[in-house]
Amino acid sequence: MLKSLITSTLLYVAAISAYAEPFSTGPFIKDFGPTFDRVIQTHPLSGEERFKVAFDVAVQGTSESPNRQLVSAARFLNMHVKAGVPAENIQLAIVVHGKASLDLLRNEVYDEKFLVDNPNATLLKVLMDKGVQVAICAQSAGFMGIANEDLIPGVDVALSAMTKHALLQQQGYTLNPF
Repeated sequence: MLKSLITSTLLYVAAISAYAEPFSTGPFIKDFGPTFDRVIQTHPLSGEERFKVAFDVAVQGTSESPNRQLVSAARFLNMHVKAGVPAENIQLAIVVHGKASLDLLRNEVYDEKFLVDNPNATLLKVLMDKGVQVAICAQSAGFMGIANEDLIPGVDVALSAMTKHALLQQQGYTLNPF
C-alpha cells in the first residue's frame, strides 16, 4: 500500500512538472499574451490558415493588471504566429461593452476613478499598433458616462456591441468563445 502511494505521488509530481514548463510571450506581441512553449499538436497547422476573430469583452479587469480577456487576444496572436501562421493572415477585433468599458479609458481619466494608471493602456496600444480593431459599445459608454475623448486613442465607438458583432460577422469574423 505504501509503495503504491509513493509511486502514485511520484507520478503525480512528474505529471505536474511536465506541465509546469514556462510560458513565454512573443513572437508577435513581445510583452503580453504568454503561451505554453511546448505544444505537441495532433494536427499541426499548415501556416496557410486565415483567421478573422472577434473577442467579446464585457468583464472589467482589475486595476492591478491587464484585463485577462484583452491578454487573450495577444495570446491568440502569439500562439498562432508561433505555430507558423503569418501575422498578416490573422485579423482580430475586440468588442468591449458593459463594465469592461472602463478598461478603455485614457490614463488621466482612469487615474481619476481608480487612482492608478490604466493597466490596459500599453497592451491596447500594442494590439492596435499590430492592426487589432478595438471598439467600444456607445450604449455602454453612454450609460457609464464615458465620452469619446475619455478613450485611449484609436478606440472606435460603435453604435452598440450587438451592431459591431453583426457587422464583423458580415465581414467573415467568427466569435471567439470565452
